[in-house]
This record gives sequence, C-alpha cells and structure tokens, in this order.
Amino acid sequence: MHRNEIHNQGKMMKTSLALGLLIAVLVPSTAIAELQLGSLFTDHMVLQRDAPVPVWGTADPGATVTVKFAGQEKTANVQTDGKWMIQLDPLSASFEPQTMTATSNLNSTIENQQCADVLVGEVWICSGQSNMQFGVDAVPEVKALIPQTKNIRNFTVKRSVALTEQERCEGQWVDRYPDSAVAFGFAHFLQASADTPVGIILSCWGSTSIEAWMPRDMTETVPHFKVMMEEFDANTEAQAEINAILSGPQPWSGKEDIFLRRQSNIIYNAMMHPLAPYACRGLVWYQGERNTQSMHGMVKEPWFSRNSGMRIYGDVLKQWMQRYRQQWNQDDLHFLVVMLPGYGNVLKTSPNVPRDNPAAHSWAWMRESQLKALELPHTSVANTIDLGDIKNVHPKDKLPIGRRLALLAARDTLGQKVEAQGPVFQKVETQDNSLVVHFEHAEGLKTTDGSPPKAFWLADDDQKWVRADAMIQGQSVVLQSAELAKPLYVRYAFVGKPDVNLVNDANLPALPFRTDRFEP
Repeated sequence: MHRNEIHNQGKMMKTSLALGLLIAVLVPSTAIAELQLGSLFTDHMVLQRDAPVPVWGTADPGATVTVKFAGQEKTANVQTDGKWMIQLDPLSASFEPQTMTATSNLNSTIENQQCADVLVGEVWICSGQSNMQFGVDAVPEVKALIPQTKNIRNFTVKRSVALTEQERCEGQWVDRYPDSAVAFGFAHFLQASADTPVGIILSCWGSTSIEAWMPRDMTETVPHFKVMMEEFDANTEAQAEINAILSGPQPWSGKEDIFLRRQSNIIYNAMMHPLAPYACRGLVWYQGERNTQSMHGMVKEPWFSRNSGMRIYGDVLKQWMQRYRQQWNQDDLHFLVVMLPGYGNVLKTSPNVPRDNPAAHSWAWMRESQLKALELPHTSVANTIDLGDIKNVHPKDKLPIGRRLALLAARDTLGQKVEAQGPVFQKVETQDNSLVVHFEHAEGLKTTDGSPPKAFWLADDDQKWVRADAMIQGQSVVLQSAELAKPLYVRYAFVGKPDVNLVNDANLPALPFRTDRFEP
C-alpha cells in the first residue's frame, strides 16, 4: 500500500475513534449506573416523625426510582444529571424496625437498595466546635447515663474539608449513642421526655469559626465573609496545601488537622452541605469560642482570627440560621444555641479594669450576641452562665447543658408544658435611689445558697460600674448602691466567669443582661 494511502487510512481510523468517543459522551449510555441512596440513608437510621421526609440519591438518567417504606410507595424519574428525589408523607413515630426499599428500573433492568432496621422519631443535627466534640468518656456524669440509654442512634460525619460543595459525606448510622457529651446528654433526656426514638447527626470539629460552616453564597449577605473568601481565593498557596493534605497520607498530622479546620467555608462544603435536606427537627449549635478573639472582628493577626468577632457574631448567626433554613427548605427548622459558659479570659483591647468588671472585654459580649438568635422564631438559647471554668476553655460540666437543651426542645418543639429556662429580664423601674428589675419565668425566685443575689452591677452616665446590693422582692430584684445616688443602668452576670446564684423554682439560672447601650 502506498505511504499516502496508509497515512489517509490512519487519519480515518483516528477520526472514527474520536467520533465514537464523542457520541459516547453525548448519547446517554444504556448501561445502568449504580442505584445509590444519599449518604444518610443507611441501615439503623432514624427518620423524622410528623414531617415530610425527602429521600434522594443517584441512578442512571431516565430510570424510574421507586421508594417503599411504612406502607408508602413513591416514584420519581431520574434527571439528566443522574439525581432523583421523592418525598414520603409524614410518618408516625415507631420503635418497630422497618425496611426501606429503593428500586430503579430502566429498560426492564432492575436494581434494588435496602436500608434495614429503620426507626422513626426525633432527629437532630448537633454541630459546632470543640465543646460539642468533647467526648463522653471525659465526663463521668454523662458516661453514667449509658446503662440507662435506649432508642438513641447516631450518624457521625467524618471530619473533612472540600473546596466545592459535596453531595456525599462519610459516615453511617449506628445503634449507639454519639461520642459527644453534650449531644449524648441532650439525646438521653430528650428520648425520655419524648418517649420516641432519637437520632443524632453529629457534625462538629474543634477550633472552627462560624464562617467555617457557612456556604459560599453567604458572601452576598455578610460583608466580612465576602472579604474572607476573596482573600481565600487569592491565597493559592493555602489552596495548594489543602489539596496536598487531602491527597496525602492519613491520618493527618496535628498541624495539618489544625490548618484545615481553621479555614472558612470548606468545612460546610464537606460536612454540612451533604446533610441537606435530610428531615430533622432542628440543629443544636455549640460554637462561638473561635469568634471571641476580637470585639469587632477581622483583625490581621493571627490569620485564623479574621472572623466576625463578638460584636458582629449575633447578626451573622441570624443570617446563618436563615440560610440553613433555606438549604433545608424548612422555615421552622429549630435552632438550639448553647450559650458560652463561664471563662475568665479577657482581650488585650480590654479597658484597664479587673476581669470581673462588666466593662471588661470578656465572653459576656459573645453571650449577648448569641442571645440575638432569639430575635428569630423557632430558636432557643440554653443558659450556661452558672457553668464553666475560669481557666479552662473546655469545662467538664456538660451534663446540665444536655438536660437544659432537652427541656428547651420539649417545650419549644414538642409542645410540652415544662419550665425550660430561668428568670428572664422583663423591665427595670426607678424607685427613689433604687432600680427594680422585673423578671419573667421567675416563679419561686430565689438564690441557690440563701444569700442575696450576686453579680448585679449599677452605673450612671459616667459608665463607672459598681457592685449592687440586691434583694429579692417577689419576682423582682431591688438594686441599690451607696456609691450611686441615682443609678440608671444594670448589668447582670456580665463578666467572663460570673459568680451567680439567682434561679427560679426549677433551679434554672437567670439569663445575663444589660439595660445600657454603651458600646465597648
């Protein structure tokens, strides 16, 4: 054969091969893609009761997927991107294990997936940083609950990051309590109160800021987050390091682990985005310590302190909650916020006052921000002002937190008539040289030690705070000080680690508050 003929035949063969490959890409294959359920749909899972339950996954485009569970049968067509979703009608709580079956059918080729030992009850996501991660074995009082535990299941999301939003995460449902003292305590008391199975989805990582758990599109509504992500995108060295860690050996070194978890957005991508829209009652959020490193945020050094800061955190928290509700398509997704407990640290920016003075730049300002969550519906804040450790950012008194969270959930999501919070500031009145503070949730107002109420401070317009003499009068507290002829303002428990004793009949502590609007 002539050299030119051989050359032309070779070109024709290459062209034919390329055309075949192009057709293979453009024309849907008749081969069945593996039917796959979303990451959270595994054996031993708990489904949310009394609410629509989305079930989703992937399969071959054009296939029909049928899901059967608890007498229901729902069908959906697989979209061109291979995704499908059905929605089960609201389910009744059930301790009886059931099986969910998903079937795909394309051109008479059938594939099945099953999830066995499925219960229906209350499902909560528990998220945040190290105090949510804090283990059961480190808290004897919580560990002692294990023999009494029943009907609690857990899905722990493997800690990881991703530069883009992921559809899947690693983890599986297990018939066991979560290894988080707060999450387990909450689940234990909630299960007893609701008398229904409880499922906990644990997705937490120490040292994380709220910005680590924020989707990228929040740059459109949170100005400082926009700056953070612009800086992140410009930092090609950091991105290269992230990719190198993810593709390198595991487990990561401690240095690598810390580097990853102190980034913004990429934890949301890997550890929260894949969870939506799994039906759940709400989200328990124990986070904030990472955002206490400045008052107003976006300090230059160290790099991991470039975040909201304490004064901005409250507004960011509200926007974050609203964005998650959009992600779950659930306007009543309930948020249970754990207030940061007592801790004695103050910032370098603090005025020259003792750290137990309410003018100090302490965690009191973060607690005020966290309480802004209550400005939104379907939110609760667990008061921890009587807990904590003046020197340790990881206190061990986690049992009361779990109990208080369960009380709030029982009242605010289950409709139970229980006292779930301590005295709450209602109003203040001037009475001669005294101020009278009136409280709600103050039935049986008392102190834990029989002494006069502690941790009240007074000031006038000179902003010099002095300790108040306090006396209980019914459901009110009367305050005065020999140092002030005309006190105008009150701050209560407004220091890093307050010494408090004011409670109601349910022995729940009074919420911290201030009546002034002085800016730090």
